[in-house]
Amino acid sequence: MDQPFETVLPLGKLSIIGMHGCEEITKKIDWYLKQWTCDKDSDHTFIIDAICPRFGTGEAKGVILQSVRGHDLFIICDAFNYGVSFEMYGMQVPMSPDDHFADLKRLIAATNGKARRITVIMPMLYEGRQHKRKYRESLDCAIALQELVDMGVDNIITFDAHDPRIQNAIPLNGFES
Repeated sequence: MDQPFETVLPLGKLSIIGMHGCEEITKKIDWYLKQWTCDKDSDHTFIIDAICPRFGTGEAKGVILQSVRGHDLFIICDAFNYGVSFEMYGMQVPMSPDDHFADLKRLIAATNGKARRITVIMPMLYEGRQHKRKYRESLDCAIALQELVDMGVDNIITFDAHDPRIQNAIPLNGFES
């Protein structure tokens, strides 16, 4: 046991990304974590700066402005936040749940697989109302969860899974409801 303690610990530096519409709750979480873990007067923050700039056509890209190499990264995404909008072809357009989910995938892709662990916190599960299949319908929630896991997400935390059996779509990964 000649290894330093830091190399033995199975965890990384805690970091948080709050997506569009989640900035306020992200700041509150950051404040709480600082009260709990750090010098309260410190300028330290757990928040990682990340953006998803849009082009005039509505297309976007995910950009993480700080390194997340080796971090335990928590991404907070409210896919049902209709109060967020972007400009497309000169008009303000509200972000749909699909737009929020696409931005989430962009930011996960921007980590380039360098984060030690990625946890997605989604208050309402994206496509969570589409958990049962009738006739010839797609199971969008299951597909979305599998996409996130395939991109390297280790855990998904939600407060409204609607039907907890949806975790069967990703049986070998963390899913908390």
